[in-house]
Amino acid sequence: MAILKDPLRGHAAHTPSILETLKTMKKQSIPVATLALALIPLSGASHAVSFSQGDATLDINGTINGFFSYRTTKDDRGTVSNSGITNGLLPGWINFVFTTRVEDLDIKAHVGFAPGINNDSSVVGLPIGGGGEPYSQIDTRNLYFQFGTDRMGTFKLGRDIGLFGQKIILNDMTLLGLGGNTYASTPFNTTFGMIGHGYMYTGFQPQITYTTPDYSGFKASVGVFQPSDFTDSGETSTPGVQAIAGYDWKGSMPGSVWGGAIYQDTDTGLEDVETFAARGFELGTRIGFGNFEATAYAFTGKGLGLSTVGALFFSPYGETESRGYFLQGTYKFGDTKVGINYGENRDDEGLLAGNNRFRGGTIGIYHSLNKYITLVAEYNQERATGADQINSGGYGDLDTNTISLGGIIFF
Repeated sequence: MAILKDPLRGHAAHTPSILETLKTMKKQSIPVATLALALIPLSGASHAVSFSQGDATLDINGTINGFFSYRTTKDDRGTVSNSGITNGLLPGWINFVFTTRVEDLDIKAHVGFAPGINNDSSVVGLPIGGGGEPYSQIDTRNLYFQFGTDRMGTFKLGRDIGLFGQKIILNDMTLLGLGGNTYASTPFNTTFGMIGHGYMYTGFQPQITYTTPDYSGFKASVGVFQPSDFTDSGETSTPGVQAIAGYDWKGSMPGSVWGGAIYQDTDTGLEDVETFAARGFELGTRIGFGNFEATAYAFTGKGLGLSTVGALFFSPYGETESRGYFLQGTYKFGDTKVGINYGENRDDEGLLAGNNRFRGGTIGIYHSLNKYITLVAEYNQERATGADQINSGGYGDLDTNTISLGGIIFF
């Protein structure tokens, strides 16, 4: 099965919502489910360190996590078990965020590095990275600046989280934990959460994006993105385009509804390269009823890549048709949140040998030990059926179960 090596990361039960964190770095306590993703390094309920000089401020914040995972996988060869000490869906994260206001413009610059704890060395202290696989490494996930006002909106230039698929991963409760596809015996810096089981991974991408002002809860973003070369030609003639629009409301039943779209033309201008237009659409909602919160999401796409491994624009099988849905419910008891989710992705057509179906679910417990630390316990189950080349390298359908225990700190 193809492995996506670069997923997202999350937030803690007492930290701001990921999107809010992403965009404002302000402090607003909210439930874990909405929270903050680790993905965006944007840190927690309070900044670890803040320096101010004149009209400029530099905030430094971060997150670290660690989990024990035990995973069993069954295919036509039999059952294999492994265990590991690993990062969760989020890697580690250290963020440097500069903010100021000059001539009525709000300005922000963000540099974020995402290291991991994983290695696969058989010698303590020597992360060999056997088989050519990467071991503990550092990603530069955030490198952008933005400027704007409350009236004109905001322009962002650089590398940051994508728009399509952004809100659903930020609402996935497994952002704080492991979820599935843990690959406990390999040294990747993140696991998959529910990526590939209900949604595709948005990724961190070079972009120029405009976000509108907040019109009484309605806000939209649109941007041009570095095109992904998935025709093996080394060339793409036009940038990718992504957009998202949503409406948030408060009150006795607070919630959000959003829709998004993505498009990229693979035309290279070369006569011998088959081209097509990759495009997709998504729709999601989140709503709270007291201590209970529910999330529902669905997407459809053509030529986007293999949704069953969550890899956007990973398209070795041509103009594949993809679709999926994701459902989640959480309930908070004091400082403890419990949740259950389920998702399914399907791919067919293109060069695939039939319909491929990945489905999975997670039961999780997330306990806020204090305002910095959240302890996590999860049980994840995954099922994969369909073309052998996707599921198991030719070894038939997969049946995977993962138990994980650990914790995450936001500072």
